[in-house]
Amino acid sequence: MGKRILVAEDEARISHLLKIYLERESFIVNVVDNGKDALDIALNEPCDLIILDILMPGKDGFTVLKEVRKTQSTPVILLSAKGEAHDLQRGAELGADEYILKPFSPKEVVEKIKTMLS
Repeated sequence: MGKRILVAEDEARISHLLKIYLERESFIVNVVDNGKDALDIALNEPCDLIILDILMPGKDGFTVLKEVRKTQSTPVILLSAKGEAHDLQRGAELGADEYILKPFSPKEVVEKIKTMLS
C-alpha cells in the first residue's frame, strides 16, 4: 500500500497538479482546500506526510502546523508564494521539515517527498 499524503492547498490548479504527480508515484493523496479540514484530517486520519500552504481559508498553515506538532511528528512541507525570512523562521520554529516556494516544479516536490519518506 502506498504512503498517504495530505495536500492542503486552496489553489485548485496547484493541488490538482500535486495530486497527479504524487499518484503517478503510487502515493495515496487526500486534497483539502482549507486549514480547518486539513487539521481535522491530520489529527484523525493516518498521514505519512503533510503539505501545507501557508495562506488558506479557515486556518492558516502555521496554525495547522502548530496544532499538529502538539501530538505528531509527521513530516510537514510548507508552501508559500512569498519567501519572506520571517515566514521561513516561523515555519522552522513550529517544526516544519521543509519550506518550498511557489512557483515550484511538481517533479522536484515529488523527489523531495520520496527522499523524506525513504
